[in-house]
Amino acid sequence: MAISRTPPLPSRLPHVGTTIFTVMSALAQEHGAVNLGQGFPDFDGDPRLIDAVADAMRAGLNQYPPMAGVPALREAVAAKIEALYGHRYDPGREITITAGATQAILTAILACVHPGDEVIVLEPCYDSYGPNIELAGGTIVRVPLTPGTFRPDFDRIAAAIGPRTRAIIVNSPHNPSATTWSRDDLERLATILRPTDVLLISDEVYEHMVYDGRTHASAASHPELAARAFVVSSFGKTYHVTGWKVGYVAAPGPLADEFRKVHQFNVFTVNTPVQHGLARFMVDPAPYLELSAFYQRKRDLFRAGLAATRFRLLPSEGSYFQCVDYSAISDLTEAAFCRWLTTEVGVAAIPLSAFYAGGFEQRIVRFCFAKKDATLDLALERLARL
Repeated sequence: MAISRTPPLPSRLPHVGTTIFTVMSALAQEHGAVNLGQGFPDFDGDPRLIDAVADAMRAGLNQYPPMAGVPALREAVAAKIEALYGHRYDPGREITITAGATQAILTAILACVHPGDEVIVLEPCYDSYGPNIELAGGTIVRVPLTPGTFRPDFDRIAAAIGPRTRAIIVNSPHNPSATTWSRDDLERLATILRPTDVLLISDEVYEHMVYDGRTHASAASHPELAARAFVVSSFGKTYHVTGWKVGYVAAPGPLADEFRKVHQFNVFTVNTPVQHGLARFMVDPAPYLELSAFYQRKRDLFRAGLAATRFRLLPSEGSYFQCVDYSAISDLTEAAFCRWLTTEVGVAAIPLSAFYAGGFEQRIVRFCFAKKDATLDLALERLARL
């Protein structure tokens, strides 16, 4: 009798295991900890949006939409970008609806990165960037943001650009550090890229969460950068429905054409009734225009409570994250401190070292404050012991 045998499968991602987000969320659940680790809200989206999607389902809008997305939604996205950032994208050719921002970033990388090409990433960074580049056969070139401030080091960025550089990935507002790029930062980047053919992948999923009077500096608002950029955003982040996994990419025609070639073969298209519901909901801009004030109140509530602890608060300029330095509390490594905080204090966080390929240690952890006030209050009550 033949013995069943599974053939060996060489890994495309041999260095990738279970993400820290999955590990910490499981640990939080096991110990009944308040989960401020994984970055998603614990409250519902607007009932009007839910109703709009349900109405679309009941109206029979349940079959495949156009590959690039429902026209009404692409038009709404183009109108929003033009109103906020002054750049008009052609909704027919230059806006593509995606299965979340993570798919959008992977598709952009697969569309433009060939084996042997180099892609610059600024560390610390979102954990999908590196594996995406590896899947495309590219080489990751890691440039650290300045320790302590997490500001871009433009001299190091310029030095990292070489003849094989295909693209650079920029994320603002930034996950995990909660810093934001300014208009001057965009100008510095444009100056560096001007003599090159380097493309820009601009991850702007937290574009509507900027605080203290700042305005989001979108690559779409800078004509030179817009001409070479895939601009990525997320309906899930903006409308508190991260599980819907719907986002979009705005890019000039020649880039969008290549993006869609890949998009049509990795997802083809995206959930039809959700697209129709979003298009209807976006007629009113108030939900995204008021989002910064909504989250700034939560940020301020959370920061006020943390001020009573021995954590040192880092600035939170945008996104829904707050980083803290725990040097005055513990000598543990970041991962060990997060495990201790979860199991002994009852609050889960994410080690900043998880966002560095080499696990750079700074005794900094990241909290997510996209939670109900009651959730934040409970977390702060437990953290008050520190």
